[in-house]
Amino acid sequence: MVVCRSGLARVSLFAVLGALGVLASSLANLAAAATSPASACPSDASGLNLPPGFCASIFADDVGHARHLVVSENGVVYVNTWSGRYYANKPPHEGGFLVALADTKHTGKADVVQRFGETVATGGAGGSGIGLYKTWLYAELNDKIVRYELPAGAVVPTGPSQTIVSGLPLTGDHPMHPFAIDSTGALYVDVATATNACQIKNRTLKSPGAQPCAELKKRGGIWRFDATKTDQVFSSSQRYATGIRNGEGFGVDTAGHRIFVTQHGRDQLHANWPDLYKAEEEATLPAEEVLLLTQGGDYGWPECYFDAGQKKLVQAPEYGGDGGKAVGPCASKLAPVAAYPAHWAPNAMVFYDKTSFPAHYQKGLFIAFHGSWDRAPYGQQGYNVVFQALSGDKAAAKCEIFADGFAGAMKAPGAAEHRPSGLAVGPDGALYVADDVRGRIYRIVYTGSGGSGGGRVTACPDAAAGAGPVSADSAKPPEGTNPDAGATLPVPSGATAAQVALGNRIFHGDIGGASCTGCHGSDGSGTPLGPNLADKEWLWSDGSMDGIAATITQGVAQPKQYRAPMPAMGGASLTPDQVKALAAYVWGLSHRPGK
Repeated sequence: MVVCRSGLARVSLFAVLGALGVLASSLANLAAAATSPASACPSDASGLNLPPGFCASIFADDVGHARHLVVSENGVVYVNTWSGRYYANKPPHEGGFLVALADTKHTGKADVVQRFGETVATGGAGGSGIGLYKTWLYAELNDKIVRYELPAGAVVPTGPSQTIVSGLPLTGDHPMHPFAIDSTGALYVDVATATNACQIKNRTLKSPGAQPCAELKKRGGIWRFDATKTDQVFSSSQRYATGIRNGEGFGVDTAGHRIFVTQHGRDQLHANWPDLYKAEEEATLPAEEVLLLTQGGDYGWPECYFDAGQKKLVQAPEYGGDGGKAVGPCASKLAPVAAYPAHWAPNAMVFYDKTSFPAHYQKGLFIAFHGSWDRAPYGQQGYNVVFQALSGDKAAAKCEIFADGFAGAMKAPGAAEHRPSGLAVGPDGALYVADDVRGRIYRIVYTGSGGSGGGRVTACPDAAAGAGPVSADSAKPPEGTNPDAGATLPVPSGATAAQVALGNRIFHGDIGGASCTGCHGSDGSGTPLGPNLADKEWLWSDGSMDGIAATITQGVAQPKQYRAPMPAMGGASLTPDQVKALAAYVWGLSHRPGK
């Protein structure tokens, strides 16, 4: 549930990087660093779990909210960082939103870190997308795609940016614009949807889908532009493919002239349609996808979603679906080439076209899963990088967990230490991974000898697997996770300690089927999707137990700050007594001693 309030999380500023000297290394030195043979990892501090023969180094740290990244032929890593409302409580790093990283000492760590581009002071908010084409570096900036010329041997551009495309939509649930550029200079831009499922009232209990879905005129698909032309203006005429809710990751197979794109599946099937879907199906439907991009292709959103158990697209409840049996118009839509467990959030993808990794990993896809939130109260999943082998245009086998351990002790939006959000392959075949929580950049290399690789792999869970048990982590009460561990929550006037205890169980999904922890975190301290419930500043009520209960009962259709609306009772079927108990618990969170 989302009980929207104004309290901002108490997050300190990123430590400001020290003054940077002028790059002394020559282009030849950088090229040597980029192409030198992979050696043993300089440290074992990455915390990642990798297949045998692979190791990782922390290439850079604290670069900001790192989203996508790209690596030049001379080994410079370029990262686009973002602020925006996804990071409303975390100030952006000082300096430009674009970051250049170079390893001139061949250590596996960047010893040159330079920022450039727009800043907060100049009106910038950063972005996700970044790419290279010929002598130009391209980047998403607010509602634009811009480019900078990179002179030979330069680490950062010296001239101003040029606008390639302007006027990209910034409203709604998905304001980012990841992109890819193919070998011909075609620029493919993801223009994701403003809503979850094109409901008349977004993310609201039993609200039907708009007929027709007006969003599809300028959202929900891939647009194609010319990367060599400036001053193009976004319009519906450049649409390349449609019916894609949120396609953040691109895998470009230059040799095969194929472009793969990820698909974030829709949310809240049970929360918005509890009569049609079981509580556990909130965590298991629909599948995440990889699509093969084709001109004019229609991949089904918002009328359809992919059911991995049935291995087909089925009709969405907003558009006449009956909970998974009806197919209707989905029979004519394009199905994915691969499917993955629900809500893993595929934020980035790269086609591996180098040879330094074993043959097993060549000509396949690496996918960065940012991690789930909509599986609560069941255990969250994702927070990893997987490998997907291909056979022609289809998945060759079940995917493999290639890199795990990013999240640390707990896989949850508000508690994960790191979340993979960007992928790139260097000229030497190293795989770079960006984390948008603490701005860490990982570099993964193969140090084994011979063989096909992949001798010991961890298969991904089946995309149709069950929800599993309620997460032990998400069921921990704040008394066991906060600094004042062991303290008893205070009880509001008119309530009892037994009600607070019941509210604890409802909040953590033990009773009632609510998914409060998905947005507010297991300890109520908030996530990028929902606010901190431990503060005392309220937007929707006076903060009393009755006021909190009213907000829970009515829901929040249009949040004032956070992006995720809350359906009535969080989409759960709660009795009036359970609503009161939950309100008592939330009141107690914000009235703990010292709060």
